[in-house]
Amino acid sequence: MISKKTLSPIMFVGTGSDVGKSVITAAFCRILRQDGYLPAPFKAQNMALNSYATPEGLEIGRAQAVQAEAAGVPCHTDMNPLLLKPTTDTMCQVVLHGKSIGNQEAVDYFTSNNKTELRKEVCTAFDRLASIYNPIVMEGAGSISEINLRQLDLVNMPMAAHAKANVILVADIDRGGVFASVYGSIMLLTEEERKLIKGIIINKFRGDIRLFESGIKMMEDLCKVPVLGVIPYFKDIHIEEEDSVMLHTKNRAALNGKVNIAVVLLQHMSNFTDFNPLEQDERIHLYYTNAPDDLKHADIIIIPGTKSTLHDLMVLRKSGMAKAIIQANTDGKTILGICGGYQMLGKVITDPHEIESEIKQLPGLNLLPITTELDGTKITKQVKFSLLGGKTQCTGYEIHNGRTTVLSDKPQALNTLEEGAPEGCISKNCYGTYLHGILDNAEFVELLLQPFINEKTAIEFDYFKFKEEQYNKLADHVRKHVNMEYFYKILGSNSEYHSQTL
Repeated sequence: MISKKTLSPIMFVGTGSDVGKSVITAAFCRILRQDGYLPAPFKAQNMALNSYATPEGLEIGRAQAVQAEAAGVPCHTDMNPLLLKPTTDTMCQVVLHGKSIGNQEAVDYFTSNNKTELRKEVCTAFDRLASIYNPIVMEGAGSISEINLRQLDLVNMPMAAHAKANVILVADIDRGGVFASVYGSIMLLTEEERKLIKGIIINKFRGDIRLFESGIKMMEDLCKVPVLGVIPYFKDIHIEEEDSVMLHTKNRAALNGKVNIAVVLLQHMSNFTDFNPLEQDERIHLYYTNAPDDLKHADIIIIPGTKSTLHDLMVLRKSGMAKAIIQANTDGKTILGICGGYQMLGKVITDPHEIESEIKQLPGLNLLPITTELDGTKITKQVKFSLLGGKTQCTGYEIHNGRTTVLSDKPQALNTLEEGAPEGCISKNCYGTYLHGILDNAEFVELLLQPFINEKTAIEFDYFKFKEEQYNKLADHVRKHVNMEYFYKILGSNSEYHSQTL
């Protein structure tokens, strides 16, 4: 039988950014769920343009929503009480408990004296979460050893100390220098902080792990901390990425008979995870581009969401991308705009109150009969809808500023919301919608692909089923390469269960 003993919180921190903390956190959320516990993720402060709407209509980082999905629990703002959404290189929107509290210069945010109040907010959120779920699977941010920011840190070791969490340090061996990064990260901690480090995970290992066995012993002797596991690099498990850094490498159309879908690579692109379902559909070749010539090979062009709609629209005009998109529409190719991309497809976008920038108005691409005015009220909500008046219930979520008005006397709405209100707009082969997650619904993907594939041979792709399979594959992969007996010992569980499963 599985022990339901209360487990202490576990926290995965990193030697740096992009070492795999988010994915490993998701893996242990699924492992703990599989083993009969009720885990929940937690990250005190996240900086990302990828966000998600909770069932209550509030905003959190997309990574924590993915981790909650892996844990099998509804996402909540207490899982990510503080979200920073960059608007420029030096400015970010601050989202506290799911609601925007305004924009702030990065230097002001990180050096201001409001950290005491923010620390209280994130700690209280953790305490609420810990009263409901067991255990809490926490994630740090960036490196734990940014000693110049130690007094300002809300998310790493001070949060671990508040939670009385057992901390696992994650290092990426694929980038090189793993001994220096692990040893340096630990040695730069205070003595009290070092006591919280209970294990090390070496992530993204390539090759024969047996060749690293001596390295494990050296690292343990050097750091006086046990190595919990060495996790091999994987390519056949697909978990949503938090960062868009890899999108620039997916920039070529295919000439292999698949449906080519080009996503316009915007400077302030947000919610790029909208397109993960398309990447996994074997009928589709998805690529990202900001080069006008690359659109000539596309069957479908998608303009994604953005954190800075007017700025990115201006860049599209200057680069020739706007002209290429308009020409593609004239040539009969399908155009889809999501959120900010939807706004760009209209006749004009205005920002009279300078919500985004000093740009007060720009003409849109004039492919849809709509106008948009940006305002300071952000809409965040999960929605249920039907596509083109159909009966199948679909799901998505909205996260946007701005109100869009349809100018046509007889507008054709793309969707009908559960309460009966129209949503989105269609004009010939151009579609626009505010709904993130719309591509998770097979009915909408089939609508997009219909002009380009043989319906008799088409096989619908079930993205919800696919994601469940990937979480389980990830859990199996991590479980296989981590000392689970020691993992549960760290969390305070007895060993009866583990002797039955290892």
